[in-house]
Amino acid sequence: MIAVDTNILARYLLNDDRKQAQIAAAIVEGDEDLTAPVTVFLELVWVLESCGNTRAEVARALRLLLGLPNFKPREAESLWFALASFDRGMDFADALHLALSAADKKFVTFDRHLAKLARNIGTSLPVTEAK
Repeated sequence: MIAVDTNILARYLLNDDRKQAQIAAAIVEGDEDLTAPVTVFLELVWVLESCGNTRAEVARALRLLLGLPNFKPREAESLWFALASFDRGMDFADALHLALSAADKKFVTFDRHLAKLARNIGTSLPVTEAK
């Protein structure tokens, strides 16, 4: 198993540097099984958004990666949960925080918008605003 960094996945998806994109494609599409920590996905979403990609384009890119047969990211179930919440309007980082906290009793935040959105989309983990 080979762990890949954000820049490998970004070059693969963005194809914004021809030479690096070719190298990234050889790695991603190669015979080796790949993995990545969830922090790589957190950073990847930021990179994709900062390059002007829409929410739908970012979600499509993540689905592409998560669907690759040789790609076995750590915390894959949490990533799928975060992606589903991202599709429903939640910030990816917030969605990932909730996904990785799923075994906890509740998630407490000062972020009023996050608490309201979590209630509206019906996350399984209760999110409450700290008061």
